[in-house]
Amino acid sequence: MQRRGESGQPAKEQRTTRPKARKAPTAHVSNAALQEELGRAMRERDEALEQLAATSGVLQVISSMPGDLEPVFQSILANAVRICEAKFGTLYQTEGDSVRCVAMHGAPKAFAEERRRVPVIRPAPTTALARALATKRPVQIADVRDYPDPPSGYTVGTLPKLAGARTLLAVPLLTDVELVGAIIIYRQEVRQFTDKQIELVKNFAAQAVIAIENARLLNELRQRTDDLTESLEQQTATSEVLRVISSSPGELEPVFQAMLENARRICEAEFDILYRCEGEALRTVAMHGAPQAFVEERRRNPLVRPPPQTALARAMATKQPVQIADVVSEPHYFDVPSGYSALLLAKLSGARTVLAVPMLKEGELVGAFVIFRQEVRPFTDKQIELVKNFAAQAVIAIENARLLDDLNKLNQQLEQRVTDQVSEIERMGKLRRFLPPQVADLIVASGTEKQLESHRREITALFCDLRGFTGFSESSDPEDVMALLREYHAAIGEIINRYGGTLERYAGDGVMVIFNDPIPVDNPALQAVLMAVDMRAAIGALIEKWRKLGHDIGFGIGIAHGFATLGTIGFEGRFDYAAIGTVSNVASRLCDEAKSGQILISPRVLMAVEKDITVEPVGDFALKGIRRPLTAYNVLASKAAN
Repeated sequence: MQRRGESGQPAKEQRTTRPKARKAPTAHVSNAALQEELGRAMRERDEALEQLAATSGVLQVISSMPGDLEPVFQSILANAVRICEAKFGTLYQTEGDSVRCVAMHGAPKAFAEERRRVPVIRPAPTTALARALATKRPVQIADVRDYPDPPSGYTVGTLPKLAGARTLLAVPLLTDVELVGAIIIYRQEVRQFTDKQIELVKNFAAQAVIAIENARLLNELRQRTDDLTESLEQQTATSEVLRVISSSPGELEPVFQAMLENARRICEAEFDILYRCEGEALRTVAMHGAPQAFVEERRRNPLVRPPPQTALARAMATKQPVQIADVVSEPHYFDVPSGYSALLLAKLSGARTVLAVPMLKEGELVGAFVIFRQEVRPFTDKQIELVKNFAAQAVIAIENARLLDDLNKLNQQLEQRVTDQVSEIERMGKLRRFLPPQVADLIVASGTEKQLESHRREITALFCDLRGFTGFSESSDPEDVMALLREYHAAIGEIINRYGGTLERYAGDGVMVIFNDPIPVDNPALQAVLMAVDMRAAIGALIEKWRKLGHDIGFGIGIAHGFATLGTIGFEGRFDYAAIGTVSNVASRLCDEAKSGQILISPRVLMAVEKDITVEPVGDFALKGIRRPLTAYNVLASKAAN
């Protein structure tokens, strides 16, 4: 037993001791590998941080300088050259079949000077740039000296050799749909770029594409904004001239001055003149901004006969706008016979660019519009169109003045006839006092009162009133109630007249209007609904005003369509034109059910207007006096307005 114990004990000691002796060198090898792995990981981390910082820096430049590509390209090239351990770099943008060098960093002097001298190039097919553009993939050349010189006419292939380039990398710039350029980085030694460096340059290329696209979008937005601003300015000027025309009927001087002032300002001209035809000559009728010597001469000699070579004479002869970019450079422009002072004045005033636009009425010459610049800068197509528009407005103003003069003469001739018709006018006045304008006009025009007799017709009835008016009238002074009613009636009265509705009656805040009698209407239901939409908008503005005064008032409308019996009711000295029938009751009841701001219409009205009006169902109503529940719809808006 002792031997077994002795023989087992040393064996255990051997088994425990030998593995420990073997583990010592293994641990030494693992630590060295770990140190090497740690160093590699730290280098990769540092490289990743450096690339991340460079990428972040480029993005910061893109965001801080929207639309400005130069600093973005410089940041991209500087980071790409530095991190990839290159010597210099270039960035190109495509232009048709060629590319334009738009940025360089660290380029040798000879290379940079050549690229500035010839920025647009067509790369030879064997170059890295051409291959990258053709394949839309990165292309690396380990040593450019191993490649033959390009064919005659291609300089781009020889420049890298002149710059001492050996290894180069070309990476295309790609959007989702097209090729927009390329980045090239160069080394002056034979040392290929690593896969990570290629990926980094691809990332920079993607950032360049983002910057290019942002700049394109921003430029489009700016151009659109400029176009809209210019269009708004021209529309405002046109509106201003039309306002002057309407506010000064028969007076041409303020109209001409407004046209000349706006044309000169918007077209960025120094001065302009307006002429009217007078026989074979032209009379100066308005000037704006003209030099004093020019003004004095035109006042002494307002009639002019322009020589054939002038813009004015050519515009009158061709009946088309004529622009001369530089009158000084125009052959024989100032070689005129004695007696033509206009050209000499134009020369003395420093005029260089001239635009003449004829004024035409049905193809016949009425006059001309001439604007001048004291620099060589042709007017744009939009500016020419604007002056043509002003010329057309001048013709309108002249025609309006002529018509007004003819009208004044006609009025004088009609005075006697008006006197003869006084009795008829008095009769018409009485009818208008008690009857709707349409009914009164129809009676006067026909010379009979047969239309007032009882008859049956299909009509559309509209009923509207104010919500909360009873409470307001009970708690307010009578003067305030009357003032509010006057304002309310004035607003809806103007709209009723505009839409040709027949005012059946009004009592306090309740108003009823009918369509299709006595004046026929193609679609009376649509006419009523469109009028209701305008009423809602007009009264809505008044409600906001009333609420500021502390009055809680709303407005509702009901519209129905059907047959009714129409005619006069009342007594001698006071007659009303009335519509009797269920259609009137339905319109009134729908108005009662309408909430503030609602326009409730019946199904028959909906069938007549559903192609033109947007509605929403609001449910079925049990209306007083109506046996069955009626489905009602609320009018939202006109589809044409939407």
